[in-house]
Amino acid sequence: MKTIYLVTGAAGHLGSTLVRLLRNKVDAIHGLVLPAEKAELKDCGNVRYVEGDVRDKKSLDRFFSGAQGYDRVYVIHAAGIVDISGVITPLLQEVNVGGTRNIIEMCQKYAVHRLVYVSSVHAIPEGDHNTVLTEIHHFSPDLVVGAYAKTKAEATQAVLDAAAQGLDAVVVQPSGIIGPYDHAHNHMVQMISDYMHGRLPAGVKGGYDFVDVRDVAQGCYEAACKGKRGECYILSNRRYDIRELLIMLRAINGGRRLPILPIRLAEAAAPIMQIYAKLKQRRPLYTRYSLYTLTSNAKFSHDKATAELGYRPRDLFQTLKDTVLWLNRNEKTKKANGLI
Repeated sequence: MKTIYLVTGAAGHLGSTLVRLLRNKVDAIHGLVLPAEKAELKDCGNVRYVEGDVRDKKSLDRFFSGAQGYDRVYVIHAAGIVDISGVITPLLQEVNVGGTRNIIEMCQKYAVHRLVYVSSVHAIPEGDHNTVLTEIHHFSPDLVVGAYAKTKAEATQAVLDAAAQGLDAVVVQPSGIIGPYDHAHNHMVQMISDYMHGRLPAGVKGGYDFVDVRDVAQGCYEAACKGKRGECYILSNRRYDIRELLIMLRAINGGRRLPILPIRLAEAAAPIMQIYAKLKQRRPLYTRYSLYTLTSNAKFSHDKATAELGYRPRDLFQTLKDTVLWLNRNEKTKKANGLI
C-alpha cells in the first residue's frame, strides 16, 4: 500500500522538520512552498516541492492532484503565520483561517485518508494560573487573547466541525516551538541567536512552555498514524523561565549574564525596543502581546498525547544545545558561501 504525505508550510520551521522526519518513513512527500520561499531540502528521492499558497485554490488543486495514484493520502497542514503583534491583519486572517478552510475543502474534494491540523495551545482559554490546561472540544476566538490565538481558535473549530461532518481529521496543539533547522525566523530561535551574538540587551521575568520542533514533528506523525478522528492532542513539554533558558545557553555556548527585567518595566520599554528593532531592520522580540504571553498560564498537560500517541518530549537543555550547534554550522556555511 503506497502512502504519500502532503505537507503545507514545508519551508517553515515545523514543515521542514516534518519533511526531514517523513522522508525515511513514508513512500512519498510533497511539500507546499510559497513561490518566494526556498525549501531547506531539495527535490530528491521521495521528496518533491510544489509552489502554491493556501489562499489560492487553483494552486491547492495542483498540489492535491499530484497525490493521485497513491493508496493513502495524509495531509499535515502546518502552514500558518505566527504573529506576536496582537493585531488581526487581513493577511493573518486569510492565511490562518481562510487557508485552513481551503485545505479542509481540498481534503473533502480529494477524499484524503486523514488531515492533521497543526493548531496551537494559544487557542485554548488559559483560565487562572492554578489550572492545568488539557484538551477541549470547542474553540472560540472570543475566549482567547491575541490575534494569533483568535485565528487559531477559529480555524481549529472549523476543522472539528468538518470532522463532525465526516472528514477524518485530527488536531495537534504544540506549545512554544523551539529547536534547530529554522530558516523561517522563529522568534525564540531569534532570541537564542541574538544572545549568542551579544545582541540581546536583557531578559524578562516570565516564561512559557517550550517544546522541541522535532518532538512536535514526531507528534504530528503519530497523530496521523494513531490519533482518533475529531480529537485534539496537546504537544507540550513543560514551562521554563526565560532566566532558565539564558542560564542554559551560557552553559552551552558562553555569553554574558543579562539583567532580567520585571514585566512592567519591559512593557514600558517595549515601544522603544520596537522602534530600535525597526531602525536595525529586525523584528522586535518583546511586544506587549509577547510579554503578556510570558505571564500567562502555561501549564499544559500532554498526558493524552503520551497515552494515545506515545508522545515523549525531550529535555530543553538538549534542544538548546542542538539549536546552538545548528546555528553555528549554518552561520559557517553562509560565510563560506559569501552570504554574510
